[in-house]
Amino acid sequence: MQLLAPAKINLFFEIKGRRSDGFHEIETLMAPTSLSDRLTIEKEPDGKKALHFSCDDPSLPAGDDNLVVRAVKIFREKTGIDGGVRIALEKIIPHGAGLGGGSSDAAATLMGLNDLFGSNLNQEDLIELAAQLGSDVPFFLLRSAAICTGRGEIVSATRLPKNFFLLLAKPDFGVPTPWAYGCWKDSRPLPGMDYGAQEFSGARFVNDLERPVFEKFVLLAHLKAWLRQQEEVGAALLSGSGSTVFAVLHENADPRALSEKICAEVDPRMWTLPCETLG
Repeated sequence: MQLLAPAKINLFFEIKGRRSDGFHEIETLMAPTSLSDRLTIEKEPDGKKALHFSCDDPSLPAGDDNLVVRAVKIFREKTGIDGGVRIALEKIIPHGAGLGGGSSDAAATLMGLNDLFGSNLNQEDLIELAAQLGSDVPFFLLRSAAICTGRGEIVSATRLPKNFFLLLAKPDFGVPTPWAYGCWKDSRPLPGMDYGAQEFSGARFVNDLERPVFEKFVLLAHLKAWLRQQEEVGAALLSGSGSTVFAVLHENADPRALSEKICAEVDPRMWTLPCETLG
């Protein structure tokens, strides 16, 4: 069985305050994109209980710290199914990027195991398991745009006003999500930086985590400001806690030409990728 695990972007991300459980109360609009990791999930032919997990990115953990491995374990605990399984992950979504790659991999694993073993867990059951793995994981079960509230685990499917053409841009460093949340309250805006909401094609783009992230990683602030000056770009925003900044493009824009300009004028080591939102 082969599955796609799509990346996400946050069209808006607002922090409402800190909760008594230590998490932050948020409201965000997330959308899946055409950028995806790929998973192959198979039963072990000899029926042994073993889990064999492999990933083509050696920098990622392969043990209990990996969300795919944790997804298998909580699926087994929930269903009592302990048949052997072999999972190979082809990692295409960069990690530490604010694109939800690990969370998407975990959600795809839960859905794949549910189908592979015929356990018939319903959507509510899967969302309950997903929420144990991380705040973003339930979103990826919907395979559509969604408003996410609570700490992110309460998801309500919605429609975007349109599918957006995007250019993703990520420097050669990541941003730890817990750090970004931890610095949010005491962070200060950079002088001259516009953090206000942008309106484009019926959607609103704003991200409360830009303030702490830009304060430390000034290159990301410069990248966003530079993108907003380009005629091809209708809006530009940090996705989640970053370090990816995405540009929302006008329909006739050439993303490859813009990518070349980023590498020439902002950072020659910048990873860029054109894609589009789904659902």
